[in-house]
Amino acid sequence: MSFSSTTKNELSRISIEDSCCAIAELSALIRMNGTIQISGIDNIILKFTTENAAIARRIFSLFKFIYNTTVEVMVRRNKQLKKNNNYLIVINDGEITKKTLEDVGFIGNGFSVFNPNYKIPEKIVENRCCKRSYIRGAFLGGGSITNPEKTYHLEFVTSKEEHSNDLSDLINSFDLNSKIVLRKDYYVVYLKEGEQIVDLLNIVGAHQALLKLEDIRVLKNVRNNINRIVNCETANLSKTIEASMRQVENIKLIDKFMGLEQLSDGLREVARLRLEFNEASLKEIGQMLNPPVGKSGINHRFRKIEELAEQLKGDRKNV
Repeated sequence: MSFSSTTKNELSRISIEDSCCAIAELSALIRMNGTIQISGIDNIILKFTTENAAIARRIFSLFKFIYNTTVEVMVRRNKQLKKNNNYLIVINDGEITKKTLEDVGFIGNGFSVFNPNYKIPEKIVENRCCKRSYIRGAFLGGGSITNPEKTYHLEFVTSKEEHSNDLSDLINSFDLNSKIVLRKDYYVVYLKEGEQIVDLLNIVGAHQALLKLEDIRVLKNVRNNINRIVNCETANLSKTIEASMRQVENIKLIDKFMGLEQLSDGLREVARLRLEFNEASLKEIGQMLNPPVGKSGINHRFRKIEELAEQLKGDRKNV
């Protein structure tokens, strides 16, 4: 099961306690996932379609809690792709449908089934708890979250621009920074920062998903830090080896054309140590001397050797 499905299953199990929050959640589900159908004369039917059984049960429970009515749930087998079940939730009672659409602000006050209100009514999200419930319903109805092992990305897909703007503003009222992008004919409200996704999961009540995501974030940070340290040490080791090879070449050149005996005591000491210990660092070579010499002092001596080698190369070219 995907991380997104697991999160939705957890959200669908949250207990329904307050009517105002239930209305807010249902309001989001209708705007994200609902379909209105006119049957006969002035008979309105409301439908929802989902592949997630937990969401189907959630919609059923919301109608039962708010209106004390039962809804029709049909299961259809999808013969294509993974052959998942499709759950169709239908509210056939025209009176219940009409009251539902009025309660969530979808119709009424100048709006109708032919010109519904996709904006989020202020009265629906007046309380902080209702704002959280609305975002939860929006995620259940049209949200998804990418497996955090791969990348951090949470999004809500809605078909109406006015709804995407209101939803983004609602999310950002919790000090988040959601943005909107147009993808084909849909408006996508998204978050891409791991910390903000964690905050949103906390807002909607997906605490198990939050803990799992936090565990993954910690492990990824540890891996990244280890990789950074290893890369840094590897780079430093490569630089040490390259410098050592260059120093060995310079020393051999001086020994061939001039002889190491012609060097000063200090330069001759580090030259012989370098030839004997090719992979030693400057600090290690300095510690081998008596008395010990610091890294900067050893580096200074090798620069002198390099200058002498370059001078010998120039002299050989001029011969």
